[in-house]
Amino acid sequence: MSARWIEVADGVHVRRYEELDLSLGLVVGDDACLVVDTGGDEVQGAEWASAVRRVTPLPWTVVLTHSHFDHSFGTQAFLPCPVLAHPNCVDELVIESAEEKDKWSAYYTDQKRPEIAAAIRATRIVLPNTLVSERTTVDLGGRIVEIEQFGLGHTDNDLVLRVPDADVVFAGDLVENGAPPSFPGSFPASWPTALAGLLTLTGPDTVVVPGHGEPVDAAFVDRQRADIAAVVELAAAFVAGSVTLEDVLRDSPFPAEATRRAIGRLTGRNRSGR
Repeated sequence: MSARWIEVADGVHVRRYEELDLSLGLVVGDDACLVVDTGGDEVQGAEWASAVRRVTPLPWTVVLTHSHFDHSFGTQAFLPCPVLAHPNCVDELVIESAEEKDKWSAYYTDQKRPEIAAAIRATRIVLPNTLVSERTTVDLGGRIVEIEQFGLGHTDNDLVLRVPDADVVFAGDLVENGAPPSFPGSFPASWPTALAGLLTLTGPDTVVVPGHGEPVDAAFVDRQRADIAAVVELAAAFVAGSVTLEDVLRDSPFPAEATRRAIGRLTGRNRSGR
């Protein structure tokens, strides 16, 4: 399993996995550490837990930035411990985890990677045991981590973590680097507002850790916010009949496939972005 560490600030680490270009986080305090997301299956979760233990022996708390398999299916390896998540994350894991297992095990089977497919199928889903529905903090000893939620965006259960003394923000998949935002199941109409909320936590020197890709800065996040907002505007013009689908695909800041997925979310039956 190809992975490497990046230390983005003193005691704030990112584990970068080649698979899915995934970024997982570790924040170390004086008395405890915080693990940000757990990977896509129990095998990856165990590797990730072992990597954390090579950095620190301190007791850990897990925070899930959202419910998608690649961020939440590896939790079993960290138990017993507090597992924090938004209440809707629990709902999604209960309702969607079996379908996610089928979908992604089939994907890796098609990719001729049966070992990952088998690991996903065998994964035991762990439900978070501590719910975060409003701003909260975790005290790691000499270091506070703030956890916030800024509304509907990549999912209905995105959490954002800020390490104030290190000027680092973990954004989950509200921010993507190296690929377009992932729109299936998302809420494009309100996603720019969620990113605007995230930007209130940043300054010119803030390191923002996306769910996938290398760390970025606030300017990158603001550009992504503007790009998603542009797609929302194009979709509204398409619904109004003032532009064609070809116009939208031509003018979108994202590739055609991502744009079509965003439009599909924005022009559904209730036109709410759900």
